[in-house]
Amino acid sequence: MTSLFRPKKVRFTVVSLIFCSCHNAFADWKDTFQYHGFISQNFVLTSENNFYGDSKDGSLDFTEAGFNVSLRPLSRLGLAAQVLYRRAGELEDEEVRLDYGVLDFTAFETAETRAGLRLGRVKNPLGLYNETRDVAFTRPSIFLPQSIYFDRTRNFALSSDGGQAYGEYESPIGAFSLRMNVGVPTVDKSLEASMLGRNRPGEFNGNLSYLGQLLYEYQSGLIRLAFTAASARAGYDSGQNDFFSNGDVRFQPYVLSAQYNGERLSLTGEYALRNTRLKHFGPLLPNTAATGESYYVQGTYRLTDEIEMMVRYDVLYQDINDRYGEKYEQRTGRPGSSRFAKDWTVGLRWDITPNWMARAEYHRVHGTGWLADTENPDPQKLDPDWDLFALELSFRF
Repeated sequence: MTSLFRPKKVRFTVVSLIFCSCHNAFADWKDTFQYHGFISQNFVLTSENNFYGDSKDGSLDFTEAGFNVSLRPLSRLGLAAQVLYRRAGELEDEEVRLDYGVLDFTAFETAETRAGLRLGRVKNPLGLYNETRDVAFTRPSIFLPQSIYFDRTRNFALSSDGGQAYGEYESPIGAFSLRMNVGVPTVDKSLEASMLGRNRPGEFNGNLSYLGQLLYEYQSGLIRLAFTAASARAGYDSGQNDFFSNGDVRFQPYVLSAQYNGERLSLTGEYALRNTRLKHFGPLLPNTAATGESYYVQGTYRLTDEIEMMVRYDVLYQDINDRYGEKYEQRTGRPGSSRFAKDWTVGLRWDITPNWMARAEYHRVHGTGWLADTENPDPQKLDPDWDLFALELSFRF
């Protein structure tokens, strides 16, 4: 009679072991689960021209909010995702979108070395700030240097759907990391407006693109040096009654970055060459190729633990063979000042609490090279000498 119950006892023991194992695994999962969020509201006022809405009259059309989660169900497997909401004047559509969503597999790990693969929507490690550019607490100013971190075509450079292979090595002289991205960039109407002047009947779609970055850090970030190279591509599918044919755009930036982070003083500089090529768009837009040049130098100083000041000089040339756009103006009739921009910026940051931050900054700009046609449809009305003032209030949890 007793033997009849033995299978039940075995089943009960097996089920109990499975339940305990799952419970312990779930408990481990809970220990690795993290969530964070942020929201920022900005006010922009310009003396002339528009940036993030009707800024000549004062604009509140610049809002950012995000929520992210991360989880490590296994020691070698991590999951992370962020949803982002942006309202950005006429620069892009107001929307909630997946900013990134990755499965991170660590293939190899020792005390000094780590290597792995990330799959999904992956952020592009372009320069020092691109991966975290939407989180106000992690960037040095309300607006990043527009010579390198264009807001008018941000989504094209921000992330790609594909994968990233990465490797990290902690050596006696510092830490080295290498990241290689392969994927299709995200494309929206901002690229169309930037390349073709305004929205057209057709649409752009991302093509297979590549990016790589080598980063060196000394003494946990006291000194950071990086080199980034990329080849981003998109194709235009013409629509009905379209003035343009099916065309291709290729954007190849090469970025050198250097940063010093002292106890109070931080110094940052980045230099970029950008090759842009447009092909097969038809007679209204002949095949063109140009090399642009960008650079900025920036200093931040922490006056106290809560207050930080910043000063920056930022320069953009769309074509190094026509820096001030004289040839461009003769050829197209559009102002040459739309081909360059020189921006002096001063700013102040106040960390009110660990969760609340306020910023104010002032820009004195010569040139309109990083303004969007969608917000300034008549280039003849652009003023090459203009001022920008901005305020920002941010909260994080």
